[in-house]
Amino acid sequence: MKSLKLISSAIAMLICFISMAQERTITGIVSDETKQPIPGANIINETSKAAAVTNFDGQYSIQAKTGDMLIFQYIGYKTQRQKVQNSNTINIQLFSDAQTLNEVVVVGYGTSTSEYEDRSYARAERRKEKREISKGLQGKVAGVAVQSNVGYVANPSPTVIIRGNATLSPKNEPLYIIDGVLAKSNQMAKINPSDIKDLKVLKDVDATSIYGSKASNGVVVISTKNEIYKNLTEKELDKKLNIITPIPAEPTQEDYDSFVENAFESPKTAPLSTFSIDVDNASYTNIRRFLNNGQQVPKDAVRVEEMVNFFKYTYPQPKDENPFSINTEVSDSPWNSNNKILKIGLQGKNIPTNDLPASNLVFLIDVSGSMSDMNKLPLLKQSLKILVNELRPKDKVAIVVYAGAAGMVLPPTSGDEKKTIIDALDQLQSGGSTAGGAGIKLAYKTASENFIKGGNNRVILATDGDFNVGSASNSDMEKLIEEKRKTGVFLTCLGYGMGNYKDSKMEILADKGNGNYAYIDNIQEANRFLGKEFKGSMFAIAKDVKIQIEFNPKQVQAYRLIGYENRKLRPEDFKNDAIDAGELGSNHTVTALYEIIPAGVKSDYLAEQPDDLKYTKTEPNTNNYNNELATIKFRYKKPDGDKSIEMVQVIANKSVALEKSSDDMKFSAAVAWFGLKLRDSKLIKDKSSEEIVKLAKQGNSNDGEGYKAEFIRLVEGAKQYN
Repeated sequence: MKSLKLISSAIAMLICFISMAQERTITGIVSDETKQPIPGANIINETSKAAAVTNFDGQYSIQAKTGDMLIFQYIGYKTQRQKVQNSNTINIQLFSDAQTLNEVVVVGYGTSTSEYEDRSYARAERRKEKREISKGLQGKVAGVAVQSNVGYVANPSPTVIIRGNATLSPKNEPLYIIDGVLAKSNQMAKINPSDIKDLKVLKDVDATSIYGSKASNGVVVISTKNEIYKNLTEKELDKKLNIITPIPAEPTQEDYDSFVENAFESPKTAPLSTFSIDVDNASYTNIRRFLNNGQQVPKDAVRVEEMVNFFKYTYPQPKDENPFSINTEVSDSPWNSNNKILKIGLQGKNIPTNDLPASNLVFLIDVSGSMSDMNKLPLLKQSLKILVNELRPKDKVAIVVYAGAAGMVLPPTSGDEKKTIIDALDQLQSGGSTAGGAGIKLAYKTASENFIKGGNNRVILATDGDFNVGSASNSDMEKLIEEKRKTGVFLTCLGYGMGNYKDSKMEILADKGNGNYAYIDNIQEANRFLGKEFKGSMFAIAKDVKIQIEFNPKQVQAYRLIGYENRKLRPEDFKNDAIDAGELGSNHTVTALYEIIPAGVKSDYLAEQPDDLKYTKTEPNTNNYNNELATIKFRYKKPDGDKSIEMVQVIANKSVALEKSSDDMKFSAAVAWFGLKLRDSKLIKDKSSEEIVKLAKQGNSNDGEGYKAEFIRLVEGAKQYN
């Protein structure tokens, strides 16, 4: 009997030990002293360095083991530390830890006679309640606003905006200078107000005259009493301010299809270049996620064409019966001075929202255990609510979910029953494995049973792409989606998350399923793709759009298509209507770039020419085509059509200097240049980040949403890449 008790005790101890060693999901709510939830609070596992951010309701989810120490932080509040015990729920209350500023000085508009004359000064009154520095500016300084960064962003610090810019957004944040050191907003927010000697806010010409164009959004200048932060590096400043920076998770389990960069080809041996258009832009937002997290970008994650096509260009609307206009331009190559760049731009017809056909949408949502992170299912639900708000009464939505099995949680519901649809989304929770194949079958079955003839029939798949039950391999998924494509139902893929993200599966599904693909890295991107660009993302005006170009060997010694490596087609595929190609949405733009080595130019990138052939001779056409650079052809089908329509256009042999080219040429070339640099391309000589930024700034126009300015900041912050 005694031995039996000893064995039982040993088993109990073993079970306890195993449970302590297992990593599990810890959830909870972070609130303030008034018990109100705090969105955007940081939670860091001190042991594993895993990190999480609270959502709109102050909720968080993080992986930890028993004994791990969790650190809870938010700007202006005391940091809390909590050891993980037996419970899977840890609720934390944070308490204010800030002091008030004694003085705020704003430098306003100067005069032409002196940089420092006639400035308007505003002195902030002493405040009795405790506030952090950034909130101390709110309402106390004319022309200065403070905005909370709530949502799924890496830096939840409040954003200070000095008015006079086009929009009130984080893209308009000023520069921060602390004791002469360039600082970040989270560093500024951690300074003890009692250490501050004075604080100045410079606006407009007073800011740019001192700090240059990078100060166009204003400057916040802080001087401490003993210059305690003078001459510190960024890391030293973090250490001095006791800022704990989470170590980003390495993308060790993320999948990307490898591909070889397009090489130069001779029009004598390869007279035709054929490819499918690509309106996807998932690669750009995924790259943005890596760069914002301070991570090295995997080379195979960089698809240059998707980077270029993230941005919108000012091409004219079509003037004939065709659904898109064709626009070409030739200029100098910015990275190889002896070469030329040919830009091809398509502009889809802008159809008024009321004239768009009725939509039959099926949300196919991954609710498996891998979707529990805050930047997955919680962000996914908020994203789809944006789309729901765009729906009309004649539209309808069904919701299908999959985890261990697939099931329908909402039958087809009218677009004017928004509360019913949103309530169904709010009730979704994650757990179980990922039966992706079963989910796809059920979603297409639902869409087919409710098919609207002449309408917009579409499955919207939202997932991290981690299918691990049923049809799992890429080839299996490809066969399945090609079969479902025959139903006439289109597909949109929305990717979420990091760490185990399966880009390769998502890209295959979109490419083979008459669809498009976006990576949603934050709520702002969801608002762009599913809200502002709803028509282009969800309504196809042309399908199976193919491009074929024939270069004139009298003018072109060699050419290469920049990007589109996995969209290339054989010449004979161009007229074969059975071959799938890309779709174009309402008001969408598509841009493709070719790099050209002109005839007679000596180049290190050209392979040795083959010896003259004995049996086969390739003779150039004797006709005089000196004024033609190339002939370009397009084929497309109507969204419900089976037979393609062809368009032909001749490209004149006319080039302009880069500095005289259009803004669209300059900016698209700069984006492609940065993509080639990230891929460590062997076909570009100049990899200077400064030159890329310079060219992008020259082409930065029509940027009301600030996406181009954001790109410039990404390049400036990624100078460590060679």
